[in-house]
Amino acid sequence: MFWSVLVFLAAAVKAAPQTTPVKGPGDNSLVRFGCSQVVIERLDPLVNPGVNPSPHLHQIVGGNAFNASIPSTDVSNLATCTTCTFSDDFSNYWTANLYFKARNGTYKRVPQVPNRFLEGAQGGVTVYYLSPGKNTVTAFKPGFRMLVGDSMRREKKGSGLKSQSCFRCFTGPNFKGDNYSPCADPRLDTETFPSGPCLGGIRSNIHFPTCWDGKSLDSSNHQDHVAYPIGGPSSFATTGKCPSTHPIKIPQLMLEIVWDTTGFNNPADWPEDGSQPFVLSTGDSTGYGQHADYVFGWKDDALQKLMDGACFGNTCEGVKTQDFTEANKCSVPNTVDEITEGWLEQLPGDGSGA
Repeated sequence: MFWSVLVFLAAAVKAAPQTTPVKGPGDNSLVRFGCSQVVIERLDPLVNPGVNPSPHLHQIVGGNAFNASIPSTDVSNLATCTTCTFSDDFSNYWTANLYFKARNGTYKRVPQVPNRFLEGAQGGVTVYYLSPGKNTVTAFKPGFRMLVGDSMRREKKGSGLKSQSCFRCFTGPNFKGDNYSPCADPRLDTETFPSGPCLGGIRSNIHFPTCWDGKSLDSSNHQDHVAYPIGGPSSFATTGKCPSTHPIKIPQLMLEIVWDTTGFNNPADWPEDGSQPFVLSTGDSTGYGQHADYVFGWKDDALQKLMDGACFGNTCEGVKTQDFTEANKCSVPNTVDEITEGWLEQLPGDGSGA
């Protein structure tokens, strides 16, 4: 999708005339980079700080300061390495894992695979930061954190939140069918899990809010200090006017996860009623409960440089990078004594969505 963003900006403008397209390169910044897995573990320092283990399993990428609790301070001073290719990004990003539930009731974790043009990554997540141009967004501050989505949601909300979270069903190997920007394909993008086998795997896209109240680095539910534009959640690579309650425009952050579901496409292993067999580690078989957590940890003003520097892709003048051979050396020791791999009788934590 990275190479096709510009092609679809015109369509996005027609579909949402109240927004301003973010197109990069040029005055705009569209930054895309990979972060390998730092750990897979049942911890959540944002929603369940200090709790070990937390209710459900997560896939975590970024800096090695990740733990059951992360102090509300400058995380870049706590971490000593990162799995991200921007070596000044010590942030942590985490989402639920995906499991396949076989007809016999057992579960197996679906592997994450490197995204296009990010060969060398070990599973992990693709991270995007976008801005309309120089001096148009304010980078997050040390101690900032936020959560998007609701792990307990199991049904459609209002007219739907597909522009905030969606799943793309690739139609064949090598990302076949990846012709629209995230969540914009009317046929292959759905807010729920795809109903049939995806011959090239499944991709999840999660968009964070783009407006901030300008004061709070966090809130009790980790959501109230941020908001979507007045017109609602922005499409990928667009940004709308912020409400008066949250007047500060922040970078558009999006996470992208690719799961290799091709090893689970045998109809004989699917439920007898033909329903789709994938569940999040929260026990959610709908996909509505997809969510993501973010703890900011960029070093000094590195992120602001990216947002003001008309940057495009995974490099930018003046911001340090590393290749995956170095990033993959970074890890966090597993502190929860449980089995998460192979065929399991039940989900880790019994699939609690809390």
